[in-house]
Amino acid sequence: MKRFWKTIIAVTATAAVSLTVFSRAVLNGKNEPEPAPYAESEESGEFVSINEFLTNDLGTASKAIDSYIEKFMRRWEIRGGSLAVMQDGKLVYAKGYGWADEEAGEKMSPGHIMRIASLSKLITATAVMQLCERKVLSLDDKVFGEGGILDCEQFSHIRDKRVKNITISQLLRHEAGFTMHKGDPLFTTREIIIWEDLDTVPDMDRVIEYALGERLGYPPGQGFRYSNLGYLILTKVIEVCSGMEYEEYCQENILHPAGCYDMHLAHNLYEERYPNEVRYYETHDAEPVPAFDNSADTLFRRYGGSNIEGLLGAGAWVASPSEFVRFVASIDGDPTIPDVISYESVQTMTADPSSPYRPIGWVRAGKNADWSRTGTLAGTSALVKKQKNGCIWMFVTNTSSWKGSKFTRYIDRMYRTASARISDWPTEDLYSVRKNG
Repeated sequence: MKRFWKTIIAVTATAAVSLTVFSRAVLNGKNEPEPAPYAESEESGEFVSINEFLTNDLGTASKAIDSYIEKFMRRWEIRGGSLAVMQDGKLVYAKGYGWADEEAGEKMSPGHIMRIASLSKLITATAVMQLCERKVLSLDDKVFGEGGILDCEQFSHIRDKRVKNITISQLLRHEAGFTMHKGDPLFTTREIIIWEDLDTVPDMDRVIEYALGERLGYPPGQGFRYSNLGYLILTKVIEVCSGMEYEEYCQENILHPAGCYDMHLAHNLYEERYPNEVRYYETHDAEPVPAFDNSADTLFRRYGGSNIEGLLGAGAWVASPSEFVRFVASIDGDPTIPDVISYESVQTMTADPSSPYRPIGWVRAGKNADWSRTGTLAGTSALVKKQKNGCIWMFVTNTSSWKGSKFTRYIDRMYRTASARISDWPTEDLYSVRKNG
């Protein structure tokens, strides 16, 4: 029966509306958690994010930690940053530093949202694990070819037959065989337009179709290569198996039940930003590049040089640290805050190392280890950690560094040094600020 519905959904994409009704009827009956109590429904029926109530004057842990972070930001020429710290299910610290939008004279606050880059993969991985729990798919399911989840005409032109052996688990663990010998397909949009002689920007389906026309670098399951493409394919899998748009599924089934109401998929340009989204900056010597849409424009990577919208489940979410640590607390197996996936799924994502070992969604994990997830884009550096002592923290900037993806190591060192100056974190739960305000 499971395979029957997958086939029906895959070949009837034009019936999206009716499929969405069907999927909601099925998925909502699977013991879905109630929305988090600190952000109750307004009379309008819409949920209100904690971001609307958090201010910098609530972050009263210590001036010592603030001065150290401010010094760190000056050293690395970071325009703005935001920190959230969670202990024992409580948001004990949330503060913005520097500028959210210097040109507009807008200071950073803990309520500002920012691109979180590859931290987005945790959301996508959680959605996949939830669909596995609901028996809509399994980690061993094949993705392409006859009987695969994406068994349809558009994805049938496969150059390397080994692609038909790719499983959901291999996509999640970056073991599917994809390489970047012609660059990352999610960051070579302009080149794909030229190579494929396209007159429009390739959407998710077209990028996947393009990738299937290339050869794998190694047999699926017999190697490792970090792959944004793999998580783009998982985005499509989520849509096919749920009958819902990816963003909508994640918001309704994962983020809202976790108490996260102000997380969205990013847009490309400054003019398209969300009302409380920051302005992004690059290094002082960054130069414009050809626009991703192959127009005559030259733009900075953060605004039009890269197709941020096209990253989808691989790296396109925007969030505040205060909400994202709440999401992490909802997928950590700790009963203090109810999880949106089962304890068994948490264990699958973070199981102790074996050979080979690659966690799902996380960069590093393990029973007696810190769990971490990093993210880097032009204009963004982000790090979230769940420490083995139970503390969850996240720091994200609206400025990229010349260190690139390695800059998150310096963020980690900065937090460890700064937090060591705190003997005791506050006991007040900032998540209650709306409830008590």
